[in-house]
Amino acid sequence: MLGKDYIRVLHINLTDEKVSVEERKDLFHLLGGTGVASKLLEENMRPDLPPLHEDQPIIFAIGPLSTIFPVATKTVATFISPLTGEYGESHAGGRSAMAIRNAGYDAIVITGRANKPTYLSITDHSVEFKDARGLWGLDVEETGRIIREREGIPGKRSIMRIGVSGENLVSFAGVNVDTYRHFGRLGLGAVFGSKQLKAIAITGETDIPVTDFKSYYSTFRWLYKKVVETDLMSKYHEIGTPINIKVLNAISSLPTKNLQQSTFEHADDISGETFAQDTLVRKVSCVGCPIGCIHVGQFRRLFDKGYEYESLAVSYDHELIYSLGSLLGTPTASEVLELIDEVEETGLDAMSTGVALAWATEALEKDILSIEQTLVPLAFGNTENYKKAIHYIAERTNDFYRTLGEGLTHATEAYGGKEFALVYGGNEMAGYHTGYAFALGQTVGGRHSHLCNAGYQYDQSAKELNDEEIVDYLIKEEKERCMLTSLVICLFARKVYDRETVLKALNAIDMPFTDEDLDKMAEETFFTRLRIKQKLGYSLENEKFPKRAFETPTRWGKMDEERMNKLLHMYVERLKAEYDRYSTAQ
Repeated sequence: MLGKDYIRVLHINLTDEKVSVEERKDLFHLLGGTGVASKLLEENMRPDLPPLHEDQPIIFAIGPLSTIFPVATKTVATFISPLTGEYGESHAGGRSAMAIRNAGYDAIVITGRANKPTYLSITDHSVEFKDARGLWGLDVEETGRIIREREGIPGKRSIMRIGVSGENLVSFAGVNVDTYRHFGRLGLGAVFGSKQLKAIAITGETDIPVTDFKSYYSTFRWLYKKVVETDLMSKYHEIGTPINIKVLNAISSLPTKNLQQSTFEHADDISGETFAQDTLVRKVSCVGCPIGCIHVGQFRRLFDKGYEYESLAVSYDHELIYSLGSLLGTPTASEVLELIDEVEETGLDAMSTGVALAWATEALEKDILSIEQTLVPLAFGNTENYKKAIHYIAERTNDFYRTLGEGLTHATEAYGGKEFALVYGGNEMAGYHTGYAFALGQTVGGRHSHLCNAGYQYDQSAKELNDEEIVDYLIKEEKERCMLTSLVICLFARKVYDRETVLKALNAIDMPFTDEDLDKMAEETFFTRLRIKQKLGYSLENEKFPKRAFETPTRWGKMDEERMNKLLHMYVERLKAEYDRYSTAQ
């Protein structure tokens, strides 16, 4: 809690509708975010039970800098992933961190299962369990609209909600946060659905004063200028992450048509520049951020004959343009936006959805699947049929789509085609085919995300590939990011928040941490996540890389599978040595 020496945790049990609050001094050194959320998950999880059992918890945590310093905007969620069966972690911005802070909490732990569809209304003075039977079956946008009207919630609020995919327990269903942000990866939406939890509305007016306002204000002004008056974050405001489309295409690193290609003939037509020129209507920020990196595009949709159109606006970024664009052969920016809108409506994770559909398309081409199973003739570039298939996944329309909704690992076990399924560590591939560091990084990352350790950055910036250096980089970078996501700083601002800046910000709010303190908490968090995975039965030694990754050139040419497996072995051995050293020191 800001200005205190403890973490204030709200516990909610959906089964018996009981609520309690505790003040945890023993968690204070972990700062918040990933550090606190992973530790609370370890304490509350049940390794002996399946991911969607009602006794498995959902954890939310913010950090000490949340919304009081620029670009410290995220909330971290941890859970047992129904997609991978092990550690799940997802981050979202919007107004979520502000709302949790104003409600007076640092973390929220939710357990149990409601006896009917329910949404939670959390304020700084109460927690109410409200009937959501009338919301069950509604899409994400309509759910948010009704809760806003029903609650009369003022501006300082956040609404997290699921769509039909979460209700139907699709393993890669996400949670929408304030329309334009998401807890997207690894299936938090399905965990909500398993608890009959449709939504969480959070608001509050708690005033938490800063002890030394003069020091805080001067640090805030210095940080604000660093964010807006330098070029450290300018690309995120101007074109945003979609600027990567042309860059990756130029270096043969843009996954295309289920990674049968690493360049896309329509890359210019779905580039960030084209989106900005032809579709962009608005730029939005998370609360506490002056950048405006959320780019909202608009497209027209015919809803009746006689040229009756409606205009729809959806947010886009690199990962969505990759997964629903180049990976599916979608040739225009407008069609990409149409697919994004369908994913948003149903509450699915865009990356897993696109990768699953790309695999299904190639499987149909190879006669591994039939049209009787896919229901429509999936084909690269056929937007209308992909739109239908997105709903088939969310609604689990038949046996095939029910299996596909469990994720590609399960689908390939049932139908085959594993050699061209783009899966790393049980999680569908992110939008980079840059080389060895990316492939290893997504596989070994704590949450199997490319953002765990940014291996793609190493691939793009290295002058030559050095195996020892790759392993060193991935471990060092993941530890540092454990610190940043515990604060909780948006990773877009990682160059702004160097160690000197982090320490200055913490000291300004009377948290006199040292460099050594940050190293210790980062390492503790890194190994807490590893320990959770081990308790859940996960082992890196069993990992296999997708065969397709070795068939299609990267910026370094085609990867060698033997070298890739050697790299994995090196990483595992290094990790064991690091863990032994850490355990001995404890």
